[in-house]
Amino acid sequence: MIENRELTMDDYLAMLRRRIKVILIPAILAPLVGFLISFAIPPKYTSQSAVLVEEQKVPQGYVKPVVTEDVMQRIATMQQQVTSRGRLQPMIERLGLAKHGKSVDEVVDDIRQNFNIQPVMTDLTGGNSATKRKPGQSSEVPGFYVNFTADNPQDAQRICGELTSMLLEENLRLREQVAQSTTDFLSRQLEQAKKDLDDQDSKLATFKKQYMGQLPGDEDNNVKILMGLNSQLDANTQTLNRAQQDKSYTESLLAQQLSSWRSTQSANNPQTLQQQLAQLQSQLITLQARYTDDYPDVVKTKSDIAEVKRRLEELNSASSQSPDANEKINAAEPPEVRQLRLQVHQYGEAMAQATREQKRLQDQIRIVQGRVSLSPSVEEQYKQLTRDYDTAQKFYNDLLSKKSESGMQTEMERAQQGEQMRLVNPAGLPDSPSSPNRLLFAGGGLGAGLALGFGLALWLELRDKSIRTEEDVLAALEMPMLVSVPWIGSVTNGNGSWKNRFKQSPEEDGEKIEV
Repeated sequence: MIENRELTMDDYLAMLRRRIKVILIPAILAPLVGFLISFAIPPKYTSQSAVLVEEQKVPQGYVKPVVTEDVMQRIATMQQQVTSRGRLQPMIERLGLAKHGKSVDEVVDDIRQNFNIQPVMTDLTGGNSATKRKPGQSSEVPGFYVNFTADNPQDAQRICGELTSMLLEENLRLREQVAQSTTDFLSRQLEQAKKDLDDQDSKLATFKKQYMGQLPGDEDNNVKILMGLNSQLDANTQTLNRAQQDKSYTESLLAQQLSSWRSTQSANNPQTLQQQLAQLQSQLITLQARYTDDYPDVVKTKSDIAEVKRRLEELNSASSQSPDANEKINAAEPPEVRQLRLQVHQYGEAMAQATREQKRLQDQIRIVQGRVSLSPSVEEQYKQLTRDYDTAQKFYNDLLSKKSESGMQTEMERAQQGEQMRLVNPAGLPDSPSSPNRLLFAGGGLGAGLALGFGLALWLELRDKSIRTEEDVLAALEMPMLVSVPWIGSVTNGNGSWKNRFKQSPEEDGEKIEV
């Protein structure tokens, strides 16, 4: 290949015509070699089962699904659980897969490598990232395929069927376990929330009982009660003052009446009677000195002395008698005096009652004033208690609603009314090996042969320094060409005769131009 010039499409086509054999020979032999190599690889058989993911039968507007995890994530989790050694060992022993000197661990590793799950892709889910799950749609994947590859079709079918059954059982167990665990957890939380709510209720009741009349709603009532008590206290004070004035006035009248009455009843005074008795006795001694006992003045004086003694004895005996007796004696007082005494007594009782009422009103006023003064702090404590109580009540109601919903979800899962995985196509017996793919090997050989042919052709062209065209001459000599001699050769026609042919493009036959 002459360098230092720009190659055209005709140049490339000429190269292809010159090296077509170098390209075609590897391109023909390599696919045959790849096809033959595929027979040296042991065949593998793949069994496949189809599982359909059915949405729950109860509308989600009534009962929400218990499992909200994406189906493929859940399937990946179930695949890890199913392919654990503890789950696979019973199946291996039952099917007798640990043979030809293989251990259980090796068989488990082979199952894990040859087991795969492929989601079913539809027009709505396949490769469209803009398609999202609609509200209420449990999954955007309608189902999945379970594939297992083994050395013979019988083992592939049996193991694929067992793994599919284990996946379906694991799905039922997982959903029911999640529903039951959720219900149990909510039951424990609900019991604790009920205890907290009862504690808050007890604290609130104790607070109300302790601060009865001082709660935030009682502040206006307390102000009204305080105003009423102040009015009653003012009225009571006026009543007490009037009673005191009336009592003082009545006592002054009583004193005047007693003074007048006592002046008229001074003769009945014991001291007066003693003086009268002494005077009468002195007068009797004087009369007896002058007259006999039958003298009328002597008899009258003796009679007066006897009367005075009798009255004096009555007074002395009256002073030692009971208060009832005194009242009887006082009953001898005039009605006006007794009436005034009764009025004084009534006024005194009214004053005592007014005083007690005044003290009671003052005590109540102090209590109500204390309630009013403590209302801000009590209101703050009450708001905190009610806020805690409302929070506990709301939390309890939420848990109660969630527990009821979880109970319905558990019953729905037990009745198998939720999302279900149903086996549509059981594991089939493969009738042809899934690997190796001989056409793929042949195609790979074709690609390798073409690459090898083109590589050899390019290598040969790079090493070829022949001059074939005028452009090659100009590029090689870097001088203008004065004259060129066309190539003249001879060929045979179809009748076996020779004929000269004038070649305008000698590079078509791959011949060299001599300069």
